[in-house]
Amino acid sequence: MRWDELTVDADEARQLPGYRDPAVVRTFDAPEALDTRFYEVRAKTVINRVPEQSQVPFRWTINPYRGCSHACSYCVSGDTPVLMADGRQRAVADLRRGDAIVGTELRGNRRYYVSTVVLDHWTTEKPAYRVTLADGTELVTSGDHRFLSRSGWRHVTQADDALERRPYLSVGSRLVGGGPFASAPVKNEQYRRGYLCGLSHGVAGEDEAVEIPMILDRMRVGSEVLPQVERFLLTTGRSSYDRMFAATAGGRGWNTAAEGDYVEPFLDVIRWPVAPSDEWRKGFLAGLHDACGYFDGKKVSLSPDDPTVIGWAHSCLSHFGFDVTVSSGRREQRSVLVNGPLAEQLRFCHTVDPAGRALRVLDDLPVKTTSDTAVVSIEPLGLAMRLYDITTGTGDFIANGVVSHNCFARPTHTYLDMNAGRDFEKEIVVKVNAPEVLRAQLGKPSWKREHIAMGTNTDPYQWVEGRYKLMRGIWEALRDFRNPCSILTKSPLLLRDLDLMKEIAERTTISANLSIPTLDEKTWRATEPHTPNPRARIEAVAELNRAGIPTGVLIAPLMPGVNDAPEQVEEIVRLCEEAGAVSIGGIALHLRGEVRGIFFDWLRAKRPDLIPRYEQMYRRGAYAPPSYREEVARLTRTTSNWPRRYLRDRQEMEERERDERGPEPLPQPTLF
Repeated sequence: MRWDELTVDADEARQLPGYRDPAVVRTFDAPEALDTRFYEVRAKTVINRVPEQSQVPFRWTINPYRGCSHACSYCVSGDTPVLMADGRQRAVADLRRGDAIVGTELRGNRRYYVSTVVLDHWTTEKPAYRVTLADGTELVTSGDHRFLSRSGWRHVTQADDALERRPYLSVGSRLVGGGPFASAPVKNEQYRRGYLCGLSHGVAGEDEAVEIPMILDRMRVGSEVLPQVERFLLTTGRSSYDRMFAATAGGRGWNTAAEGDYVEPFLDVIRWPVAPSDEWRKGFLAGLHDACGYFDGKKVSLSPDDPTVIGWAHSCLSHFGFDVTVSSGRREQRSVLVNGPLAEQLRFCHTVDPAGRALRVLDDLPVKTTSDTAVVSIEPLGLAMRLYDITTGTGDFIANGVVSHNCFARPTHTYLDMNAGRDFEKEIVVKVNAPEVLRAQLGKPSWKREHIAMGTNTDPYQWVEGRYKLMRGIWEALRDFRNPCSILTKSPLLLRDLDLMKEIAERTTISANLSIPTLDEKTWRATEPHTPNPRARIEAVAELNRAGIPTGVLIAPLMPGVNDAPEQVEEIVRLCEEAGAVSIGGIALHLRGEVRGIFFDWLRAKRPDLIPRYEQMYRRGAYAPPSYREEVARLTRTTSNWPRRYLRDRQEMEERERDERGPEPLPQPTLF
């Protein structure tokens, strides 16, 4: 990039909280800088202490930039599902202030579900960990996040210093909750047909003819259900959209003059299928619930009048593994009951997704752990990820079935009167005096050369570093004071400063990490549009390792049939091994919440041949089956056991650094 040819405007000033002097606001006339403003400030301190509750393996960090233009879509754990007050689930990334969700309340020795609201919502970038439970639940979160276990609240990882040690999860810890949520159905043509079939036969009596006017009239009382009924009527079957729209007067009524034209198409839509698909079954159960379903706080019941419909309901529920019984009594009083604890009732709600409120009242129901929620592994992913968090009225929420505490971390942008979403990417604060302030801090007698991690919150090598060149001064200060350090980045721009990194390696410990999710250009541009080419990152890994700077790689996500062909993955692994990467790992594709529907839409448009495979693989949840995850591990396996070796080496390095430092100093106060 030739910054000397760019136009620079600096005709604004803004007072930011925490800074004495107004910030100079600059904009650059470059494609990468469109709609982005840079706030040049003079910081009082640049070495930031990691919050006491954080469990990352370092205590100090440097971030010369606040905010980051590397807005990568693939590394978002915002797909973690949160239990809503109506029993449904929604990805945490899609929550907003004021949303009604489920929290918990401790009464005596028992904990109960209660309704609460989202008070705040934000994102941040932090080193990520994956917690896997015995029941298949996977949770990607920061090390300082807390979950409720049988023995109380526990952080994901332990502290790196005895003075900061607090309760943390370990293999065997049992979390509190009802088990993982089921994925929402794909509302395709088969689902819509099943829904209208279940709705129609649930509304109609045994001897009644099933017609659209009857459904519209009878469902008019269901304000939650009617919009979906009308939408499905207008988008399902052989009738064109225009003809169906005219016949229903835009969904507001029924044009009797045109009724005869639509009896056959509609009867064809709701005809019992010879070989129902999974999506048809889900739609049928959802429509039947909206017509004649009820939840009494203990069980979901479906009460159609027609014994044929009861048989279909029993068959469909059994197909999905539900424990089902048909209540005894008079023929017209029989119901199909979904047995089991609240977790099973929620699984029904999430699996079929009725338009009505499937579970209307969760308040005051006890929190019970009904599946094997023992922790089987806690893995560092080796990179910082954009992680979402919320503040709630109860101080907790239900994340994929387990009770989760609000994180302590907040994006620093919120302290600058900026939001933590778009502003984090488009309003970048630049600490223009970072190198000289760092040198002054490192020279203080109270500083004992503790390990400093860079890139833990924002990427110090985002493209604007090519303009400000702050990192060279930072590396020089770390070199001169022989201070241990590490770097996390997505950019090979750090090679510009390799000479300084090598000089640091001669005097103390230093390491680096880069993420390389794919070599395919289309996939890269779709997921990381503002980051450097993946092949350039591999070259950077090679160059760093040749220079003696240990550097690792993560391959994620791997999508069945798209980028997981053995030859594709083997090429990435081969190139990374040739580059000398000290770590190579992979993560299989997750399909949760609305991400599932979006991805299936993409499959229908681009790869319809893969739809049956994905429906089969992800039919019971957001995660690929264990056999596929094992295949991913096999494909990305190298001769090294990175997680164990990383933790062992980090521990040995920290112990060595403590021996060199001597007694620990008192904590150094910081503002930013």
